[in-house]
Amino acid sequence: MAGVEQITVEAGEAGMRLDRWFKSHFPGLGFGHLQKLLRSGQVRVDGGRAKADTRVEPGQVVRVPPLEVDRKAGEGLSPSMVRAGDDAEVLQKMLLHEDPKVFVFNKPAGLAVQGGSGVARHVDGMLEAWRNKKGEKPRLVHRLDRDTSGVLVVARTRLAAMKLAEAFRGRDAEKTYWALVKGVPKKREDKISTWLVKEPSPEGDRVRVAKHGETGADHAVSHYRVVEQAAQTLSWLEMEPYTGRTHQLRVHAHYIGCPIIGDPKYFEADTNWEFPGGIQNRLHLHARRIVIPHPDGGKIDVTAPLSPHMRQSWNLLGFDENAAGE
Repeated sequence: MAGVEQITVEAGEAGMRLDRWFKSHFPGLGFGHLQKLLRSGQVRVDGGRAKADTRVEPGQVVRVPPLEVDRKAGEGLSPSMVRAGDDAEVLQKMLLHEDPKVFVFNKPAGLAVQGGSGVARHVDGMLEAWRNKKGEKPRLVHRLDRDTSGVLVVARTRLAAMKLAEAFRGRDAEKTYWALVKGVPKKREDKISTWLVKEPSPEGDRVRVAKHGETGADHAVSHYRVVEQAAQTLSWLEMEPYTGRTHQLRVHAHYIGCPIIGDPKYFEADTNWEFPGGIQNRLHLHARRIVIPHPDGGKIDVTAPLSPHMRQSWNLLGFDENAAGE
């Protein structure tokens, strides 16, 4: 940072402690350094002095003095920016990692990866803005559902795309997702193994658990563990798909009786269940981290900040993002 910044608190950060707000925006800033800045009055909220445990609210402005750490990239995209922003600018704000062969983005919830019926804007189309000097357009090598946020890997060259696609097919990619689900699974940690079949419906493709040998059925394996829970009402699950089937984690969460909050296809609640106050009725599934072999050797290891609506839910429930022990 070159100078003082004035950063407006977003809706998804309501009720967040100021020290956690700084941890979210400036992960390299040490707590001791922050305390010194607070004591000396260099950090202010709406012009007034603040403490580490001050709770921030949407619309407040945090004064951030010059720091010798980078601001976290790939977050803070409002829905209006995603809809109306310039393609190149939106891609830049989504960017988490860049090297000569690979881009890694933090895809916002609600932005489609590819075109389709009723899709006006999608990542594949936006990548036209980032063609290189040779005219090569960056290539998608895997997918995320439209309403799922998080890590999306894109190859910058044809050869890199081939190697990354091979890594995904060979299950050499380690993918970690975070989900907020209804209820609490019977087991704190378990493997889910089923057969899944995709069927068309008026609302688009829908996936159901099938029997072994059923026509069109594919084997699907996922692992999960409970990180935290809010009484018996809600759970934060860390989920890892071993296979990569359509809607796999969403169907598997439903299969164990804990559908993902806000899932328009697979969330079915009884009439006595009330949606928790303050939590948005949007899909709470986030591709948190990916570890994958780099096309030139070594590993790519990238973590994506939570989407604004999920961060808001974590704040409301008092979940600590560090509890996952990454």
